[in-house]
Amino acid sequence: MKKYMLLPLIVLALLTFSCNDDVQNVSNDEVSGDVETIVIDEQDNNDEDEWGNKTKMDYYSSRTGNIMKFVDDNLPDLPVKYGKAKTRIRTLKFGGDDVYFYQIEKEGGYGSSVASIEYSDLLDVIKAMEVLQSEVSDDLQSNPDYLENKYTTIDGFQIGYFVSEGRATWYIQLERFGSGNTLFFNDGDGILQSMETAKSKIEELKR
Repeated sequence: MKKYMLLPLIVLALLTFSCNDDVQNVSNDEVSGDVETIVIDEQDNNDEDEWGNKTKMDYYSSRTGNIMKFVDDNLPDLPVKYGKAKTRIRTLKFGGDDVYFYQIEKEGGYGSSVASIEYSDLLDVIKAMEVLQSEVSDDLQSNPDYLENKYTTIDGFQIGYFVSEGRATWYIQLERFGSGNTLFFNDGDGILQSMETAKSKIEELKR
């Protein structure tokens, strides 16, 4: 009688041991997957880690230990749908180095919003604009209820368009945070022309 009572207990113990092994194996697999994902995310965020939480303008303009000079070269205004948007090249000169930014300033009733796009980022934005312009016609023909297509720099500057009711509206978001920092345009031609002008001016200043 005692032998029959012990047999189920032995089987139960073996099953419990087997299940614990399976759970441990699954947990190890999940942990390994999480570690791999974290590594990938860290690789994707290398550029953000380099600048921390600062924009490139904040990073360079807050440097200490050197005399720093700010030089502005004004450019034509952007052809926005509403209001006014000034543009310029701002050069930061310090310690024998020059850093160039294309700036877009939107004036508001309670202050202004400014985007500062560093030269290497400007080149990327121009390339992105060319791609966006090549895609807008197909997006219009697809006649979606709503579609948005955009490019974002590491500093949070956004440029793109949205399609609604058969029309494409181009926009620029100057800063990552805050309100009232968006500009709207009838098309992307004026934006791209302004950026090409800024690129040419920086290359002139670099000579």
